Amino acid sequence: MLTHKELRARALKRPDVKLEYDQLDEEFSFLDEFLEARSAAGVTQAEIAERIGTTQSAIARLESGRGKHSPSVATLQKYALALGYRLELRLINKMESQKKSR
Repeated sequence: MLTHKELRARALKRPDVKLEYDQLDEEFSFLDEFLEARSAAGVTQAEIAERIGTTQSAIARLESGRGKHSPSVATLQKYALALGYRLELRLINKMESQKKSR
């Protein structure tokens, strides 16, 4: 039986799987910023939920990225503001970004 690490390595050899994985990596990195901010502030999921008027389970779904729907920009703004942050969204030209990384 394969370990998780072996199965992941095998799956990522497939170009279609690698492409999907890489696309999700950006989303999970974004959500990690929220987790890190909440952790640094010493705030629990229940506390952040109370601050923005939702439930702890909704915050858990938001932070895990496993909800049925992606959170709205308004929800992400509320989350950020409740921790004393400001949400900043930017569009990055992928072609320009790739040229700079070479």
